[in-house]
Amino acid sequence: QVQMVASGGGLVQAGGSLRLSCSASERTFSSYATGWFRQTPGKEREFVAAIVWRSGSADYTDSVKGRFTISRDNAKNTVYLQMNSLKFEDTAVYYCAAQVVRGTPYNIWGQGTQVTVSS
Repeated sequence: QVQMVASGGGLVQAGGSLRLSCSASERTFSSYATGWFRQTPGKEREFVAAIVWRSGSADYTDSVKGRFTISRDNAKNTVYLQMNSLKFEDTAVYYCAAQVVRGTPYNIWGQGTQVTVSS
């Protein structure tokens, strides 16, 4: 069963940068869009950013606009999340997920990657 594989997390000081990567466990897998979500203990998972594969159209939650950039590499079938000016409140487990068909829920998930921002 296909899963989304997220990587690139780590420990960084506030103001620093990290780049997360996301790809499907099956190279031939394709979807309408790929999104990044994050979750901290005791809180619901929240949407961070998403990108449509065909058009490259991107969407962000307000708290990361101007700091995070989502992009995709069609040749590598990989989505990236460049995170700059990181804040303590960005600390979370970051997950990527696939929206197979436009308008349907993100239903292909995998293990996340931990991002820890020290203040």
